[in-house]
Amino acid sequence: MATENPFNAILRTLEKPGGGGDFGKYFSLPALNDPRIDRLPYSIRILLESAIRNCDEFQVKSNDVEKIIDWENSSPKLVEIPFKPARVLLQDFTGVPAVVDLACMRDAMNRLGGDSNKINPLVPVDLVIDHSVQVDVARSENAVQANMELEFQRNKERFGFLKWGSNAFNNMLVVPPGSGIVHQVNLEYLGRVVFNTNGVLYPDSVVGTDSHTTMIDGLGVAGWGVGGIEAEAAMLGQPMSMVLPGVVGFKLLGKLRDGVTATDLVLTVTQMLRKHGVVGKFVEFYGEGMSELSLADRATIANMSPEYGATMGFFPVDHVTLQYLKLTGRSDETVSMIESYLRANKMFVDYSEPQVERVYSSYLELNLEEVEPCVSGPKRPHDRVPLKEMKEDWLACLNNKVGFKGFAVPKDSQNKVVEFTFHGTPAHLRHGDVVIAAITSCTNTSNPSVMLGAALVAKKACELGLQVKPWIKTSLAPGSGVVTKYLQRSGLQKYLNQLGFHIVGYGCTTCIGNSGDIDEAVASAITENDIVAAAVLSGNRNFEGRVHPLTRANYLASPPLVVAYALAGTVNIDFDTEPIGIGKDGTKIFFRDVWPSTEEIANVVQSSVLPDMFRETYNAITQGNPMWNNLSVPMGTLYAWDPTSTYIHEPPYFKDMTMSPPGSHGVKDAYCLLNFGDSITTDHISPAGSIHKDSPAARFLIERGVDRRDFNSYGSRRGNDEVMARGTFANIRLVNKFLNGEVGPKTIHIPSGEKLSVFDAASKYKSEGHDMIILAGAEYGSGSSRDWAAKGPMLLGVKAVIAKSFERIHRSNLVGMGIIPLCFKAGEDADSLGLTGHERYTIDLPSNVNEIRPGQDVTVVTDSGKTFVSTLRFDTEVELAYFNHGGILQYVIRNLINAKH
Repeated sequence: MATENPFNAILRTLEKPGGGGDFGKYFSLPALNDPRIDRLPYSIRILLESAIRNCDEFQVKSNDVEKIIDWENSSPKLVEIPFKPARVLLQDFTGVPAVVDLACMRDAMNRLGGDSNKINPLVPVDLVIDHSVQVDVARSENAVQANMELEFQRNKERFGFLKWGSNAFNNMLVVPPGSGIVHQVNLEYLGRVVFNTNGVLYPDSVVGTDSHTTMIDGLGVAGWGVGGIEAEAAMLGQPMSMVLPGVVGFKLLGKLRDGVTATDLVLTVTQMLRKHGVVGKFVEFYGEGMSELSLADRATIANMSPEYGATMGFFPVDHVTLQYLKLTGRSDETVSMIESYLRANKMFVDYSEPQVERVYSSYLELNLEEVEPCVSGPKRPHDRVPLKEMKEDWLACLNNKVGFKGFAVPKDSQNKVVEFTFHGTPAHLRHGDVVIAAITSCTNTSNPSVMLGAALVAKKACELGLQVKPWIKTSLAPGSGVVTKYLQRSGLQKYLNQLGFHIVGYGCTTCIGNSGDIDEAVASAITENDIVAAAVLSGNRNFEGRVHPLTRANYLASPPLVVAYALAGTVNIDFDTEPIGIGKDGTKIFFRDVWPSTEEIANVVQSSVLPDMFRETYNAITQGNPMWNNLSVPMGTLYAWDPTSTYIHEPPYFKDMTMSPPGSHGVKDAYCLLNFGDSITTDHISPAGSIHKDSPAARFLIERGVDRRDFNSYGSRRGNDEVMARGTFANIRLVNKFLNGEVGPKTIHIPSGEKLSVFDAASKYKSEGHDMIILAGAEYGSGSSRDWAAKGPMLLGVKAVIAKSFERIHRSNLVGMGIIPLCFKAGEDADSLGLTGHERYTIDLPSNVNEIRPGQDVTVVTDSGKTFVSTLRFDTEVELAYFNHGGILQYVIRNLINAKH
């Protein structure tokens, strides 16, 4: 049982500067008088403070505190520690299933005789409805209002459900739609940096159900993405079990050259860190180059943590952070409290003072002067291409065999020109022509320098008489209303409008697949002639099939480069030697003619980005908007489920739940549902983007009277497990070895030899009473922390995944849903072991979970006579407890019910 905190002796009072009272009490790290703490990375000090403050010798023990203090010696041993974040961040897409699960848990508690009102978030939960904007209306002055009306038509039920949740659950703040994207609202408004709760001060830390929660690390707040199941457990007071991470020290020197953007920097950093190998690690930035990076630049780098594979990219709080807090409207009193606390607890970096040498697990260094303009693509965020080599790289991609850097276009058709008619006007398309150019909200739109830089490119282009071809789908989706204010104040929004970059809304757009339809004439020209069309976007994800089904080449670029490529109309261009267009007087216009200098951008930022803009924007949040305020929702703490709803459905997780845990279980004579190679991402697994008209999900909706135009996206239907199970593994770019080179969401039902959709094959196996497993290669589940990538396979009936390696969050989520993760031994995989996937697989586990050890060897037996040894990837004792209970949510319910006795 919990006891009094053994560290209460180091509680100290924080006096206000200049007298006049105190801010409150805090657990003082210096009061421990332990010289090891001075050598700890700042990111590890946050874990240490949390463990000390929450120490009760039950969930968090003194021994855990010692492991963290001794980080230098203990982290290489991959020891387990508990972590209790200060708050949880939910985005509406991932927030809906979280609230659905909370509502279901209340029902289950009720049914099992517990107090359903115990199901409440125990830490602050910030839920941002950043409503994913389907870009239906793009080139229009009233795009924002029109798209918002469409979103409310499509998502009224979902929004209403979240509004119910904001009333039904305590400790939950819901930010209404239209306010901004979750990461930017978190940075500009929700981030506390330091909490003061009931007179106790402590660092802000956050886990969020979106992998780009890491953006907040740019503000010195430790934050990263977790699965919805982990977030729900944290909300319910469970400590997160994590392996004490190694920390890569990334030293920055010098300053960026003129004309080089934060996006160029982040793509360079992403490539360096991918090459170094940072999966499961923290990255902490330091060095004299830090003073040259604005907070927005830091946030851009931190945002991309999932793309370089780190748990987080952390920037400790310094004077730049304090300036940003003032710029974004935080009060002087709050900023004073933050600085005083962090200085007192040795968590503030003052570059004017001598620096104590900190210890890191490994070291990297980058001179900012060496960064050059670049893009990434055409299929992965870490495949960086220097801008000066782009044309050469593009031509190589046309030639190369099909893969991450290849399209295998025959030589004789690489230069073909397809003629078509666009709204009565003759037009043509070539390989590499841009059909989507989107300044999207995920990575860059917290950054005034690149946003205003894009607007300056537009201004120069308009003044020279350049235009964007009308069939290129252009859009601008800022991360918050603040961006609109400074673009308007600068007088530059009109030039973006002139080129077709109208504001379409504040939320996820093109990078989540919500590009909307491409004009039919353009779409036909692409499909009928097998054109490799391109999208250029300022997001952070360009995996295959994600942006739009018809753009096979997708490049990540800075917002100003997005505008430049839209003007050029193609990625098959050398910006140094080829013109991007012809001006009004017939002269050739080059890239250098429209590219603004760093000084030009800095001047506009200085005059246009003001604290009042942030205050006005976020004061309006609590007032909501008319469409939100007019939503009528039922009262009551138990949700009234509508069995006919295609948006909100009660999932079957607790259907047969009893008070007795089901215990450990293996797998017997299972069929292989899917046989994968390397780099299967959660974009391949998790339902995302639009619902294809021929998919099982579409069939389900049509059977329930839903018109095709009302299908909406998978994201918007995340609250319905029936739709999401049918959309699992429904990615059109899925490569399954069973299909011998054919690409798409199909598999072979082994007993009959039938080729079926993945959902139909899984349903057939289940109806026949068979277990299923998945075979996979390296980095299985990389890319994003989507809980549906684990929930979906569980609902399909998958019992185990055997892979070469797993992405951190996805492996954890599989465990949380009761799926067994196994790794082939080093140097082995399905191919080297001679496995075809047509075998039947038996995995024997002890029936008593106490006989299982994290990371133990397990023998897998097949009916073909082949056996092999794999590693059981339950990494902690807590994960074994979840498995014993059948999943993390069942574990929480039983613990809450037992706690009353």
